[in-house]
Amino acid sequence: METKIRLGISSCLLGNAVRYDGGHKLDRFIVETLGKYVEYVPVCPEVECGMPVPRESMRLEGDPESPRLITTRTRMDKTDQMMCWTKRRVLELEQEGLMGFIFKSDSPSSGMERVKIYNDSGMASRKGVGMFARAFMEHFPLLPVEEEGRLHDPALRENFVERIFALARWREVLAGKADRGDLVAFHSRHKLLILAHSAKHYQELGRLVAQVKQSPLRKVFEEYQKRFMEALKLRATAKKNANVLMHMAGYFKDQLSSGEKAELAWIIEMYRREMIPLIVPITLLQHYVRKYDQPYLRDQYYLNPHPIELQLRNHV
Repeated sequence: METKIRLGISSCLLGNAVRYDGGHKLDRFIVETLGKYVEYVPVCPEVECGMPVPRESMRLEGDPESPRLITTRTRMDKTDQMMCWTKRRVLELEQEGLMGFIFKSDSPSSGMERVKIYNDSGMASRKGVGMFARAFMEHFPLLPVEEEGRLHDPALRENFVERIFALARWREVLAGKADRGDLVAFHSRHKLLILAHSAKHYQELGRLVAQVKQSPLRKVFEEYQKRFMEALKLRATAKKNANVLMHMAGYFKDQLSSGEKAELAWIIEMYRREMIPLIVPITLLQHYVRKYDQPYLRDQYYLNPHPIELQLRNHV
């Protein structure tokens, strides 16, 4: 990337002391590792809407689809204060060029999912969504979003990071005077990445690009972005990846010896069984791409969708 990726983030995850108890929730992966490639735009709904630090704790109550924000001790209703600020803030964030957001889990304002919500009897169920998080996701439906807790899961972490880098590359295309050729080039380099997530979207996007001359360019770009981001949101499983790896192996059927073919097939099968990490077959295929100068595969972002320093393909 020529410039750092801009991500919105719950301010406490950066180590800012803005929580109700005056503390923070510094996340070192977010700050020290991912932070090398990202510029964060911190947001603390409670502080920004006018609440003090420290402050009384709050919780969501009532209808999961339209809850109230209530202080736990004095029973003050802070819903209108939070929602008034939220409506204004999501509009302001349109100007920030965000490519995603990392929310604080379990927060009544910023939890992305499974936030505790209390009924009239005081019983809690994990069916809530934080007030600001809900508004943000509704306003920016295509932006990748995650919670810091879910980012501790290697597969979810890889999926989120892959999506923000893919969106950044797409934004670079749009930053210029993008034409039909730019769309074809972008799609060509992302074909295998798309296939690893969704064969259905792979086919749909292929048809969309093939018919690019038959529709207004702006409409095609909008539809492509929507389907592209929808595709990458789907998990790339070991089975899906293994199918892509075997597809790539087919490009070397005339160069590899029978022993090399057998070794590559065995390594891919070991990955499919989740016995070894994805980086192992990827590294071997990259070796063959360089050795035999395979131009189509060399240009595929599937081989390098994000910085290798993040070590996102090293998990089993």
